[in-house]
Amino acid sequence: MSNNRKAIVVTAQPEATEAGADILAAGGNAVDAAIAVALVQGVVDPLMAGIAGFGSMGLYMPGTGQHKYFDFHAPAPGSTRPEMWEHLVESEARDGYGFILKDRVNDIGYQSICVPASLKAYFHAHQRHGVLPWAEIVQPAIEWAEKGWAVRPHVHYFWSDEGQMGRVPTPERIAYSASGRALYCREDGSPKRVGDIVINRDLGNTLRLIAAGGSDVFYTGEIAELIAADMQAHGGLISKTDLKNYKVLESSPLWGKYRGFKVSTNQPPGGGIMLLEMLNILEHFDLRGMGHNSPEYIRVVAEAMKRATVDKDQHVGDPAFYDVPVARLLSKEHAETAADEIRRGHKASVARINNGFPSKDTTQVCVVDADGNCVTMTHSLGMPSGVITDGLGFMYNGCMGVFDPRPGRAGSLAPGKARFSSICPSIVFKDEKPCLVIGAPGATQIAMGVLQACLNVLDFDMSMTEAVSAARFSATSDAIDLSNRVPYATERSLAAQGYQTIRSPYPFGFAAVHGVRIDGDRLDGGADPGHDGNAITVAL
Repeated sequence: MSNNRKAIVVTAQPEATEAGADILAAGGNAVDAAIAVALVQGVVDPLMAGIAGFGSMGLYMPGTGQHKYFDFHAPAPGSTRPEMWEHLVESEARDGYGFILKDRVNDIGYQSICVPASLKAYFHAHQRHGVLPWAEIVQPAIEWAEKGWAVRPHVHYFWSDEGQMGRVPTPERIAYSASGRALYCREDGSPKRVGDIVINRDLGNTLRLIAAGGSDVFYTGEIAELIAADMQAHGGLISKTDLKNYKVLESSPLWGKYRGFKVSTNQPPGGGIMLLEMLNILEHFDLRGMGHNSPEYIRVVAEAMKRATVDKDQHVGDPAFYDVPVARLLSKEHAETAADEIRRGHKASVARINNGFPSKDTTQVCVVDADGNCVTMTHSLGMPSGVITDGLGFMYNGCMGVFDPRPGRAGSLAPGKARFSSICPSIVFKDEKPCLVIGAPGATQIAMGVLQACLNVLDFDMSMTEAVSAARFSATSDAIDLSNRVPYATERSLAAQGYQTIRSPYPFGFAAVHGVRIDGDRLDGGADPGHDGNAITVAL
């Protein structure tokens, strides 16, 4: 939707979008609205995000000169050991999003959980930059938890996903705990369907405690005691000390340039470095002249994706534990070398141990308020653990599944270490003013989806809705994955050049991009049509 309003909220869930709009109308700023949205998302999309998840928030506040990222990547518990799962490796996901281990200990259950980070980040950001009372920010989520919400089409689609290549099926995650079965399953044990109502009074009670006590009640207070006791009783890795010691990281933006635009994104172990590396490579090509999604366009962009993926696999991890060569990966020389190889038709190879497919348990919010404050936040449960502590109502993240169980690598296990995540909430500037606020869920496909939507706006001058709706593709292995709206003739042309192509049966996919395009006073919001969300503008 496009209009001349002064404030806008875009999310993947209509209930969350409306909550953010209501907060703006009540006098809140972009930070208030984004956090209210995130809390509601954890209620109405409970396997995509929640207070026990992780994420990254990009913040730009021109009035105060604030421009930074709140990085809340859930760290491995203190009891983690680099070699503890080395002997259990069975395969690696085809796109690089995690490992399949014997007995799936990293994928479901108590040992799959990293230290919850999201709630601390929400509260931290609000205390520094919010303007409305914290309790008012939490109230919309409480209301949705207690009055109930209806299962939407994308929620049902995901809850019914049977999994592929060794991944735990989502119905098994839902049914792992007694609370999950009671909340999200029908009497016959199958996931609830479109239109079924979910009422979560336990989560409502938990949120009431949080509204009154802030994040301390979760990390050092009453909720922390319940979490620690549950973990200890079931062989979990998280301790009371892990919760108490968790801190949110405030980071400066990671910057890049593309055709005269400046791009702000998050630091490693986030996926912003991949986005900037791909833009650096693609700046050497006349993408508009090739034609959008032409065979040559897809070949060139896919090769940039593959090269960024190889670099990520080899070099990008938690910089507190691994020396990430950021300057080299983002250097113009590195990009020129890659571009020259692509021009000469050289195909990059992405090494994988066997095959598998990604998880998409993530969500997104973009907000621009009347003062020009911008927030883009991607937050997630990773591959949700299935664990819900009795009486608390929320599911924990399953972030241990993406660590490399082989010691000595960028993504290897270590106590206190955060694993790589493709999340890359980003803000693009033109003439020192924001012109694009963007982000996406979609596991390892996130950077690929955000890249294509950025190109759609910056190279092809699409509206935000057009940019997030256009057919996408991805290349995070030796194959090129295509959504089902990419023409078969294009696929045949790529095959004739020696590419393996894998066509998805779905018309949308490879992340679910949401964003706001800013042109003076005009705000143009786009919600990916593959999910259930929308954009709402607010007259202030």
